[in-house]
Amino acid sequence: MTYAPYSIVGEDLPKRFVVICDHAANTVPDAVGGGSLGLRNEDMQRHIAYDPGAAAVSLALAEVLGAPAVLSNFSRLVIDPNRGEDDPTLVMRLYDGTIIPANREAGPEEIERRKSLCYLPYHDAVERVAVLREDPVMVSVHSFTPQLRGRGLRPWQVGVLHSHRDTRLAMPLLHALEEQGGLTVGDNQPYGGHLPGDSMDRHALSHGRPNALIELRQDLIEDETAQREWAERLALALDAAVAQAQV
Repeated sequence: MTYAPYSIVGEDLPKRFVVICDHAANTVPDAVGGGSLGLRNEDMQRHIAYDPGAAAVSLALAEVLGAPAVLSNFSRLVIDPNRGEDDPTLVMRLYDGTIIPANREAGPEEIERRKSLCYLPYHDAVERVAVLREDPVMVSVHSFTPQLRGRGLRPWQVGVLHSHRDTRLAMPLLHALEEQGGLTVGDNQPYGGHLPGDSMDRHALSHGRPNALIELRQDLIEDETAQREWAERLALALDAAVAQAQV
């Protein structure tokens, strides 16, 4: 079977939303050595390799919204699609204290090869789906670990990340989630919301498209029931946010 670095579901659906999942998979293509990049299999199940639960939430969210979804099919350790092409962390040699053996000697030629194999086809697919819509609304789904390096539980169940350059969708979305009650919603938490050249910069900010990046805490999306519940909750909030923002 020919390797595909992405999958698209519902490409021809007419809704404005485009759901993307940059870190959907922990796949290592055969052309990059297959297997686990020299890591233990347990490490490839960790957040360093992909965003657990994010793919399932993305697919369920797209279904509830009646919108397309574009998901990556390569580990962020192969090459990180949520980084700019010139970002020094595009191919990580050390991640969260773990050395990535197959990346230690990855020089410029190897990085360009991985771009051609994985990174650029994925982004081409996202853009192809986006331009099918007259006024696309870009929504990116990620997940984050409950704890960071042994510290206490992160208090946010969900975070809404954004750039200061465009908060048209993000701030109404943040407020819509807060109004659902029972949630601690992070405003650019647990991470900052913008890196030059990242996916939202590439597909939203540079085109003037409304956008938000949603981060979900991994312990809350571990099974199908929880993933579906979060998808329905997010869909309600996104519809309310678009209506409020009038974008």
